[in-house]
Amino acid sequence: MEPQKHLSARAWSELFLLGLIWGASFVSIRIALDTIPVMTSVLHRTFWAMLALWLIVWVRRLTVPRKPKIWMAFLMMGLLNNAIPFTLMAWGQLYIDTGLTAILNAATAVFGVLVAAFFFRDERLTKTRLLGVGLGFLGVTIAIGVQNFTSFSLQSTAQLAVLTGTISYALAGAWARAYLSDLSPVVAAAGMLTGSTLLILPITLMIDGVPTLALPAITWAAIGYYAIVATAGAYLLYYRVLAMAGSGNLMLVTLVIPPVAIVLGSIVRDEALQSNAYLGFVVLALGLLVLNRSSTRD
Repeated sequence: MEPQKHLSARAWSELFLLGLIWGASFVSIRIALDTIPVMTSVLHRTFWAMLALWLIVWVRRLTVPRKPKIWMAFLMMGLLNNAIPFTLMAWGQLYIDTGLTAILNAATAVFGVLVAAFFFRDERLTKTRLLGVGLGFLGVTIAIGVQNFTSFSLQSTAQLAVLTGTISYALAGAWARAYLSDLSPVVAAAGMLTGSTLLILPITLMIDGVPTLALPAITWAAIGYYAIVATAGAYLLYYRVLAMAGSGNLMLVTLVIPPVAIVLGSIVRDEALQSNAYLGFVVLALGLLVLNRSSTRD
């Protein structure tokens, strides 16, 4: 297990900035979806972020891996961490509010604990972690609404799609630890986005056709934000905070993202969540705090 790291003022500020960036990404994705289809929006996200990161790799003159085994690992990482969750969450946002999507997205940390415990011997499920996981699932259940578990609708299907995306994120975390931990974070992120772009491109062409570049300015602004800032830029910031704060403390970013998405969804999209969504987030946040405490002490 990694040693506990202290959250300095700089680490706190950059962690908060990361939460702001990712929280705003949910609104920007929803804005783009007003104009472009789901798969096209996902392709824009991976393609432009990929180009930005490879540019950084070239400027820094970082070593690019050549082994086919590593590129196959990139392909799988792109599937688990980009193609599947980006697609499911973008589709889900068509039918549920931005804030609720962000709340459900926070369950990534809960599933991450379970996946890590399943695949890695040093990530055991302690009593404290089980308590955090239990609170996390209770919070998700409350946020979704018990009634949505008894009758399936387009809205409940969208919620399940978002949750499935969080499971894919959790599996991606385990895959990255097992196969990509020895690579430069920038190279790993660029390779991953290359893999996801190669997977998404033919599907997009088949479903949506050739993407048009004749888009409204607001759509390009949204794409530019969620692709360059909230994907490429956020990956770089993520690894900076990870180095300073450690993976346990980095989990706290999931507490910043939903409030940002909720506020921006209300201002930009005139969204209003039901009271159970707020209560669910409070319970989920409590579970995440318990998991964070466990991660920094175990």
